[in-house]
Amino acid sequence: MAHDRATTRTAASKVRFLGAAKTGTQDAWRVRVTSVALAFLTIAFVWIVLSLVGKDYASARAFLARPPVAILLLMFILSGVQHMKIGMQAIIDDYVHAPHLKDASLLANLFFSFAIGLACVYAVLKLSFA
Repeated sequence: MAHDRATTRTAASKVRFLGAAKTGTQDAWRVRVTSVALAFLTIAFVWIVLSLVGKDYASARAFLARPPVAILLLMFILSGVQHMKIGMQAIIDDYVHAPHLKDASLLANLFFSFAIGLACVYAVLKLSFA
């Protein structure tokens, strides 16, 4: 009977996104939240891009400098970068088994995500305040 309880507990842990280390819930929820956010923000992003079709440089720049547009772009960027970072971290955790390589890969993922996010945020802010 104890074996059944252990099996049930393990299955319940899997449903709750709890692995052997009893972690994972936070990342699972972040992935879901960023997925939902990106579903709506992608629609806004496509609308912004389609609104720029046929506009000259000055008009496009003025449109992108509007606060609601800049805020939507920043939300899209930050959600996308967070989603990318968590997804890549899960891939590294699952498929990279050498400890030093895993640590280096996780660190590279962190720095790459930060660099991409920073560059994109800088571009949007430069357009907004220039």
